[in-house]
Amino acid sequence: MTRPGVTGQLTAVVVNAADPPALASFWAAVLGVRVVESGSDWAQLEGSLAFQSDPAPKRGPNRLHLDVKVPDLDAATTAVLAGGAQPLSDVQSAAADPWRVFADPEGNEFCLVTA
Repeated sequence: MTRPGVTGQLTAVVVNAADPPALASFWAAVLGVRVVESGSDWAQLEGSLAFQSDPAPKRGPNRLHLDVKVPDLDAATTAVLAGGAQPLSDVQSAAADPWRVFADPEGNEFCLVTA
């Protein structure tokens, strides 16, 4: 059964941020991509992750979070902590595929995963 509606293409995942350029720099380092646009109200990474200005403080947990696949969980943990992330959990394990939960410098949750 098909449903009538909009057929669209996702062009960006946009994160509200108090400081879009700073948060874009953090995520560029985590993902190994370039910041392709950066201003006080908007910053965008190569690919489809962008940050828009929103001075309101973050409230509650995210309804959406990013999972970032890494080859070395310990090395990636060291790197994100050095970049300003905060740990939210220690190693979790789903069989042989461990992950860790963090908050970026503005409190947005994300996971480093190995699978």
